[in-house]
Amino acid sequence: MKISVRDQTVQVDDLKLVALPSAINCADLFVRFTLAEWRVDSMIPDVRRATEALIRAVVGDANAKSTPTMLLFRLRLSGNTLAIEIEDDRQTPELKVPRALSVSNSGVTLLSTGKQLLWTEVPLPRGMDATVVPLPRRGTTRAAAAAAPPPAEIAGADDLSPDVMERILEGLRRDHGEPPRI
Repeated sequence: MKISVRDQTVQVDDLKLVALPSAINCADLFVRFTLAEWRVDSMIPDVRRATEALIRAVVGDANAKSTPTMLLFRLRLSGNTLAIEIEDDRQTPELKVPRALSVSNSGVTLLSTGKQLLWTEVPLPRGMDATVVPLPRRGTTRAAAAAAPPPAEIAGADDLSPDVMERILEGLRRDHGEPPRI
């Protein structure tokens, strides 16, 4: 895969899947959700077809008697393309680009870890590059919110006695069906 220095990855989302036929449906849901979130809905049909072809190439040889392996499914916005990547934990069988994708910019790369990366690129809509795709704004994570200092109105409140705080915490701990303890 050729990514120019000026075509840095702007957004990436990935999903770890068991390499079984059910991965096709899981990846399809992931594609529809992610591309809708990135507001490039017009690409959904092409990306769904390419994703299905890539995953079928990986799980198509899945032996029912062998222990399933894992695959990492990734969508990456870079330059003027959306790269679809499947990282396969197996070193064999050697993966091949599906015929349906042979006309696009696709390939198989052997990674330094011994894993195989099967990939294809789908061009972004005309006049769009990865830097102008309206990406979602992620909210503050719970861990970051918990580590943040309390708001000024709470930190400076004199009327929050330990007794009041204990009653609030008790209310949060109880099951929704239980009556409050007095």
